Amino acid sequence: MASKWSKSLIPTARQVPAEAEVPSHQLMLRAGIIRKLGAGLYDYLPLGLRSLHKAMAIVREEMGKAGAIEVLLPAMVPIELYQKTGRDQAYGDNLFRVKDRHGRENALGPTHEEIITELVGAYVESYKQLPLTLYQIQTKFRDEFRPRFGVLRSREFQMKDAYSFHTAVEGPGGLNEIYDAQYAAYERIFKRCGLPFLTVEAESGPIGGSASHEFMVPSPTGEDTIFESDKGNYAANVEKCETGPRSATLDAPPVGELAKVHTPGCPGIDDVAKFMKTKPKNMLKSLVFEVSQITQEQMGQLRLKASQTGRATSEGFFAEYVIVIVRGDHDVNEGKLNTLIKSKFGNNVSINLAEPNEAKEDGFAIGYVGPQTAISHPGVFVFVDPDAAQGGFWVTGANEPDHHVKYFNWKRDVIDPLGPDASQKVVVVDIRNAVEGDPSPKGDGGLLRPRKGIEIGHVFKLGDKYSKAMGVTVLLPDNSRINPIMGCYGIGINRILAAAIERDSPGMRGHDENGIIWPAAIAPYQVVITTIRHEGTAAETADRLAKELEAGGADVLIDDRDERPGVKFKDADLLGIPVRITIGDKALATGQVEVKARNAPAAAKAELIAIDVAAKTVLEMLKGL
Repeated sequence: MASKWSKSLIPTARQVPAEAEVPSHQLMLRAGIIRKLGAGLYDYLPLGLRSLHKAMAIVREEMGKAGAIEVLLPAMVPIELYQKTGRDQAYGDNLFRVKDRHGRENALGPTHEEIITELVGAYVESYKQLPLTLYQIQTKFRDEFRPRFGVLRSREFQMKDAYSFHTAVEGPGGLNEIYDAQYAAYERIFKRCGLPFLTVEAESGPIGGSASHEFMVPSPTGEDTIFESDKGNYAANVEKCETGPRSATLDAPPVGELAKVHTPGCPGIDDVAKFMKTKPKNMLKSLVFEVSQITQEQMGQLRLKASQTGRATSEGFFAEYVIVIVRGDHDVNEGKLNTLIKSKFGNNVSINLAEPNEAKEDGFAIGYVGPQTAISHPGVFVFVDPDAAQGGFWVTGANEPDHHVKYFNWKRDVIDPLGPDASQKVVVVDIRNAVEGDPSPKGDGGLLRPRKGIEIGHVFKLGDKYSKAMGVTVLLPDNSRINPIMGCYGIGINRILAAAIERDSPGMRGHDENGIIWPAAIAPYQVVITTIRHEGTAAETADRLAKELEAGGADVLIDDRDERPGVKFKDADLLGIPVRITIGDKALATGQVEVKARNAPAAAKAELIAIDVAAKTVLEMLKGL
């Protein structure tokens, strides 16, 4: 039975809420989709809940087709589970912590890798029970420092998270096979939801793991930056994006004598550049990172071997600090840096920005460090981006507060003084964020171009990180035991709704100056029947059309309010329901109704359709919306 506007709760508003920054946030509030309860907390009103449930239904259908089984895990999790993997610390302040009346500490789950692994460990004993893919649609929590953009960055949100378990990566039932099945399911989900999307290579972030892909909806208001090749064969988010080969040289001759300059009151690159009458691109930015997560025993062994050989050891190179050099107008990519660190020093080693006071004790003037600082520090390595590994005029830190040097030269000031150790201690490598115009890593002449996007899904190959930490094993045919290999697959359900409104691709706009333009699949209603006066023949015709449309699979809202036609039309546009049928006395007199698609140009006139074929016509229209 069709819903009546007068019997629902649809509080529309004309004014844009002051706190709403992006179109989806503004329009979801104005259209009565959501209501703000507190910072990052939203009520879902009837229209919003209908859309949320439609997105969930699509997700459930496609998860079932991909062989996943639904479960429901607690939102509140004993803190001990996160402590086993160290994520109680990794999540930091983003983790909501609560204590019960007995003093037991729990967390409101931001994600459920540990919990699902504990569940599988309780019931799965043998390889015969694998592969197994479980998923849930659950409320998640993250204590965002600054919730913003409505449901795009809230503290409470709905997520579909799936987890797969395997005994191998390759072969039937292996991680790769299920990963590909989930990947394909995501493509079907987002197509059915009416979302234009890009699939991009991504970093795994706090989840961990190896291979990782994000599904992004292009939008000028997106928080994420995506880089695409103009050849159309490569896309990655900025954290993951690699570049093609860029020329570099550390052997160029100097262009002037090294000179130290007093630079008082110049705390940043732009300040120094202005003081020195140069540009940021002629400066070298030096960031000092400390090697961490290595035991004292390991450090002692590495120091001993380094002192004996000064060269590579079986464990890698001895290093306590790493200086990362990029051009002054570029930014270090910490994802690339961590990958490089692990490849050079081992998987158990990571790095963090050096703590200023500790670094000062070790001889680093943080904020004024230059590449030449490595000469006097045997435990320091230098990673330099190709764009910074060039000849020409350079300004960099003098490793002395309020002082810089000009005419820095790599060969004279670093390479020659280091002698035979230079090739080991100074490494030229892609270490910065990509920028527009960089060569594509495909090596086919393509150039990278940036665009903004909204992340709506993310898939990971986790390996055995969680099963090992949680002590979960399965029996193999030879009676040996292994930690199962895992995959993780997440979709932000709330973000599907916001991204549908923010979408901005040719022929697939999510909003205009009048309001939302919903895709039919997740619109709260697919058809709104607007009666100019809801009485007599008009009301009867509305009920008749609603029954015919619902019999054909469409859901219908009848605007039966005693309001002026202009108010009803504005509200219909604001709500963004895909098709509006208008029933007025003049058209009724000729046996017709007016039909207009929401995505039609604002100036386009409604089409007059005979009442007898109106339902059939609208059902056909919905197939393309």
